[in-house]
Amino acid sequence: MSAEGREAELAAALAAVRARVVAATRAAGRDDEVELVVVTKFFPASDVRLLAGLGVGAVGENRHQEAAAKAAETADLGLRWHFIGGLQSNKAAAVAAYADVVESLDRPKLLAPLARGRAERDVAGPLDCLVQVSLDPPGAEHRAGCPPEQVAELCDAVAGTDGLRLAGLMAVAPLGEDPAAAFARLADQAARVRAEHPGATVLSAGMSGDLEEAVAAGATHVRVGSAVLGARPRVQ
Repeated sequence: MSAEGREAELAAALAAVRARVVAATRAAGRDDEVELVVVTKFFPASDVRLLAGLGVGAVGENRHQEAAAKAAETADLGLRWHFIGGLQSNKAAAVAAYADVVESLDRPKLLAPLARGRAERDVAGPLDCLVQVSLDPPGAEHRAGCPPEQVAELCDAVAGTDGLRLAGLMAVAPLGEDPAAAFARLADQAARVRAEHPGATVLSAGMSGDLEEAVAAGATHVRVGSAVLGARPRVQ
């Protein structure tokens, strides 16, 4: 496909997703804006450039090596890079070297290397961090995220770490569960966190298939990949 054809394809998909977000916001009786983070996992940096030209300002990535390469290749675009994948402690400092937001902070062991990586980066201000909350029901195998009963303690630790800023919470709806119910639990957790940390206003939830339920529960950011970019490439 030509660059012009791909741009037209992305523009149409992006318009459709933006319309869904606006409709969901209105249906929820909200008058604020929900930010779209486009997840470009396995898609080329050329798509990132096209998205930036279409007004996308925030890009999400799951894998460190891919994210670092794309962030470097598109550094001239002024994008805000969100790291949303599982984070290994030995990669955390490297992620903080290019990420503007880390959405997948789920354990205290990540704090020191994230802070170190931020300190080594030539930028002003702290690294925005979201505590990832596990929404898996009791007894289920946890895929990722901090257990709900440990969220408050982890949030306190983030807020108390120089170089890091507690921006809010992130979560993924569990497989096989009504996302509305899962996001309602997340909204309750977010309200408790904001009571202790008023600046932690970000709530990142919702993807291509469940962004409406996330917006209804108060999501401030939705992370959308396939609905904008299409099916992921077979070669990964």
